[in-house]
Amino acid sequence: MNRRLMLKQLSALAALAAAGPAAFAQQGQQPFEILPNKVASEDPGKIEVIEFFHYGCPHCRNFYPLIKDWKKSLPEDVAFRVVPAIWGNEQLRGLARLYYTAERTGTLDKLEEAIFKAVQDERRPIHTESGLKSWIAQFDVDAKAFMDTYNSFGLQAMVQRADQIARAYRVQGVPTMAVGGRYITSASLSGSHENTLRVVDQLIVRARGELSGS
Repeated sequence: MNRRLMLKQLSALAALAAAGPAAFAQQGQQPFEILPNKVASEDPGKIEVIEFFHYGCPHCRNFYPLIKDWKKSLPEDVAFRVVPAIWGNEQLRGLARLYYTAERTGTLDKLEEAIFKAVQDERRPIHTESGLKSWIAQFDVDAKAFMDTYNSFGLQAMVQRADQIARAYRVQGVPTMAVGGRYITSASLSGSHENTLRVVDQLIVRARGELSGS
C-alpha cells in the first residue's frame, strides 16, 4: 500500500481499509532495492530482518498468516522484529502504541487477529485511548496492566523509535521487509507476498556472507 495514498485516506479509519490491489513486479525487475546507506542493526552480531506494517493495511492482514508461519523456522543468526509504520499520522501512531503495548504485555498472539478485525471490519476507534480501553475489556487480559503499559513513558519512546527506523529505511508502503540494514523488498518488487519471503530468504544468505566478510 502506497504511503502517499494512505496519508490521503487516513482522514477516517474507514479509509484505512480502502486500498487497491497490490502492485506486481514487472518481468525482469530486480525483486529488491539496495539502500544507499546501511542502517545500523540493534544486534550487530545478527542479521536483522524487519517487517514494516500497520493494522489498517489490508495487504498486511493478508501477509500476517504467511509471515507468522515463516518466522518459526528462522536460523539462529537472524533477529526478526516488527516495526509499525507511522509516517507522522496520529491514527497510525495510536495503532503503533497498541502494537507495542500488546507486545510488551505478552498478549500479542492472543489479540493480533482481533486487532486487524477491529480496525478493518468493525471500524473500532482503537487508535484512541478511550476506544482501546473500551475494546480491550472484552478479552481475557489484565486490562489495567495493559492500559498502564500503553501510557508508560517507555512505550512512547518505542513508538518514536519506530518512526525513526521507518524513516531511516525510507519505507514508502507496507508491508515492506528489510534485511541486514541494507536491502528492501515487498510484493510490489517481488510480485507476491509469497515471493517476498523467498526473496528475504535469499537476502539473508547474502547478508550472512557480508557479515562474515566472505
